[in-house]
Amino acid sequence: MKAIVDCNSFYCSCERLFKPELNHRPIVVLSNNDGCIISRNMEAKSLGIEMAGPYYQMRELIEKNNVAVFSSNYNLYGDMSQRVMAVLKLLTGEDRVEVYSIDESFLDLSHIAMASLEKFGLEIKETVEQWTGVPVSVGIAPTKVLCKIANRFSKKNDKGITLLDNEEKITSALKNTMVEDVWGVGRQSALKLKAQNIITAFDLRNINEEWGRKNLGGVVGVRLIKELGGMPCIQMKDPLKIKKMITTSRMFGRKVATLDELREAVASYVSRAAEKLRRQYCAAGILKVFVVTANKNPKEYTPESFAVEVKLPVPTSLTQVFLQYALPMIDKLYRPGSLYLKAGIILSDLSPENTVQHNLFMGTDTKNTKKLMEKMDNINFSMRNDVIKFASSGILRNWRMRQDFISSRYTSRWEELKEVK
Repeated sequence: MKAIVDCNSFYCSCERLFKPELNHRPIVVLSNNDGCIISRNMEAKSLGIEMAGPYYQMRELIEKNNVAVFSSNYNLYGDMSQRVMAVLKLLTGEDRVEVYSIDESFLDLSHIAMASLEKFGLEIKETVEQWTGVPVSVGIAPTKVLCKIANRFSKKNDKGITLLDNEEKITSALKNTMVEDVWGVGRQSALKLKAQNIITAFDLRNINEEWGRKNLGGVVGVRLIKELGGMPCIQMKDPLKIKKMITTSRMFGRKVATLDELREAVASYVSRAAEKLRRQYCAAGILKVFVVTANKNPKEYTPESFAVEVKLPVPTSLTQVFLQYALPMIDKLYRPGSLYLKAGIILSDLSPENTVQHNLFMGTDTKNTKKLMEKMDNINFSMRNDVIKFASSGILRNWRMRQDFISSRYTSRWEELKEVK
């Protein structure tokens, strides 16, 4: 058996954790630059506040109902996520936890007796909530897809846990789940299925596998049908997933006009992408820098005005090497008088770092340089917010994304610890 543990309205729960006066009050959290609503608690949902809706369109409703509004505080959310995952690993074993997202993890419960599954699920829920303060829902079932369905029901019952351990329970859950709510069924696939009178997850489970192969993405569709039938096909994976490319990009908090600010932003994004690259022990062979302008007549620009790419002589993971190439590239892209909304970088042609073939005539990355990067990554990971950074990424960073409603970093800054009187 498997389980999924899902943090309820995670971003909102993190904000309320350090502000008990927000209990029972509607809360929303906004996306980068305070643009859209990306998290709502149950009280906010009951008001009709839509997920992913633009904040400015919902502002009147939000102000009228005294909804608490927060900018995304990724320092806080990342640290709280680590605490939740640490508890799960302690309770079930580190090799039995697959971190699926910042607020979800799959658990392998094959070592737990069937008769003890519900008791163990309740223990997980109560321990996580007691030790971290973050409310969670637990869904337990034979497969990952069924776990996701069980979890939907666990959010609606008082216990916060749903166990699908026999055919009767599974059938009932499938009949009460719309096909568009099945994990792995996208919007277009849902429309296609409904056109074939496949309305519920139960209907989907009972379709011919060959039809699923032809109409639901080949082997992916077959796996989905089998998982709904209780046959595990999506196995537990290594939580460290190797990416084929790494992109770091942000909208600026305001329009950027100067070359210096554009260089600072790109240098900052290069540092972040290189850190991600090192985290999966890879090197990149291709670096691409791109910009997005606010100019009303983009036709006067050529494609080369918006992006430039270079193939590195030797794949690397060192920030300073990427900066040597990225900064001249942004100089080439910049046009005086232009206004810029966004910039970003893409690292591609990734390969395992220990397989890189070095150039005899160019020298190799020294052990001391790699150790420096490791120390820098560790400090920044624990303290967040680029405590140690390259000078080229700037100090004031006036171009940073807008965060007008940001809360304190309660768990990762001494000067921002919550005061109790």
